[in-house]
Amino acid sequence: MALNKDSLKSKIEAELKAQGIVLDGEHARASIIAIAVANAVVDEITQNGQVVVASGSSAGSYSIL
Repeated sequence: MALNKDSLKSKIEAELKAQGIVLDGEHARASIIAIAVANAVVDEITQNGQVVVASGSSAGSYSIL
């Protein structure tokens, strides 16, 4: 499964709206926060994420690309 910053941002915004946070309007900044969180999460996972295969011929630890 590929990570997608735009998809994650949309999911974060939908959850914020479900919790009653206003995303629209002249002074609303929650959408900017959603973008920042989505970017940070995807970057962290792709740069530092590891998959551990416990057994078999592919046993080892591999970076997530």
